[in-house]
Amino acid sequence: MSYVSLSGLSAAQLDLNTTSNNIANANTYGFKESRAEFGDVYSNSLFTNAKTTPGKGVQVNKVAQQFHEGSSIYTNNPMDLRISGTGFFAVAKDRLVPQQNELTRNGAFHINHDNYLVTSNDEYLLGYNVNPETGDVLSYESSPINIPAEFGKPKQTSNIDVGVNLPANGDLKDPALFDFEDPETYNRSTSSTIYDSMGQAYKMTTYYLKDQTQPNTWQVYYTMTDSAGEKPINIVGGDAATPTGHVGHTLKFNNDGTLASINNGQNVVSEPLGAGANPINLNGADINQVLSFGLDSSTQFAAPFELTKFDEDGATTGFLTKVDVNEEGSILGTYSNGENVTLGRVALVRVPNEQGLDKKGGTQWDSTNASGDKIWGESNKGSFGTINSGTLEQSNIDMTQELVDLISAQRNFQANSRALEVHNQTQQTILQIR
Repeated sequence: MSYVSLSGLSAAQLDLNTTSNNIANANTYGFKESRAEFGDVYSNSLFTNAKTTPGKGVQVNKVAQQFHEGSSIYTNNPMDLRISGTGFFAVAKDRLVPQQNELTRNGAFHINHDNYLVTSNDEYLLGYNVNPETGDVLSYESSPINIPAEFGKPKQTSNIDVGVNLPANGDLKDPALFDFEDPETYNRSTSSTIYDSMGQAYKMTTYYLKDQTQPNTWQVYYTMTDSAGEKPINIVGGDAATPTGHVGHTLKFNNDGTLASINNGQNVVSEPLGAGANPINLNGADINQVLSFGLDSSTQFAAPFELTKFDEDGATTGFLTKVDVNEEGSILGTYSNGENVTLGRVALVRVPNEQGLDKKGGTQWDSTNASGDKIWGESNKGSFGTINSGTLEQSNIDMTQELVDLISAQRNFQANSRALEVHNQTQQTILQIR
């Protein structure tokens, strides 16, 4: 009887510990509740009668984890990820040995000092390399996901294509009086950013002036602004010259508002901008350093001034400004140079038997012979669940049920303790008989 009570005490204590652990982890992201599973003990021999043999107590068969999903908690962090459905994230302690990895449902990730996505324990999230342009997976060999802080080499501006409507009823101006510092001497202006070969940005301003000396004619002038200030750009071969020597070109329009002709001019326009960089030349002779500014889409309709088209092919080095993760698990980086790049895809893993996983702590598991080998895949494909960004999976603990289980385990412990006490009292009574 004492052994039966002791086994009951031990089982009740384990049940209490299991329930207490569940309650303690109620706010642990990705935690899965455990359940103590018990079996009875019978011990028979050749000299016992099975019909009259009492049980020998209780034994612990297993502390099984329950892998049903927990509820969601929404955050403002795009790197907080939740798997809705089947699957685990794969994380590796050593960046150089991604083959040695463990599984987790805790999707609270952040970028470390080396720009890798890691857990709160600095374990590396694994994913697949992708084509940055198409987003297609290049290889299903998993590796740590890196988020570059910079992206793209500088590209010197070589082409600007502008579409603009110049109002037919615009005020007439005298080209001889044009001064880019005096807004009264021109009708409108537009500005654009261009880049030299090192990615240094400069402001290029275009001034539009309706010529009072010629019908349906506009004069166009340019300036460039660098650290020394705004300076005129002179088109060699242009026919729109001011008394100060600022040379632009002429746009002539038909009576229906369409462009009739444009004098683009030729050859060198500006002096070098930026130390060590290639000079920026507008329609220059050196084809490797040409900045072609196209106004072939210009119109002169009876409508307000409007910029209808603007295409520019230069770029500077981009710095990371934003990270997003879509439902496919693709990590999308937005950079300050306007580039939107697919940087990788989060890997998902499942096993044939989740109950066979080996608990490692830290809401992590590893595969075993009982669980079966890891099966790798992608979000929202096959039997894998979907990745949701800005969301975390809470523990699947039902606090009400856990408190009920705690009371039940406590009463079980008290009952076995009382049985042991009664057995002790009975032995004492027998020993005192004379």
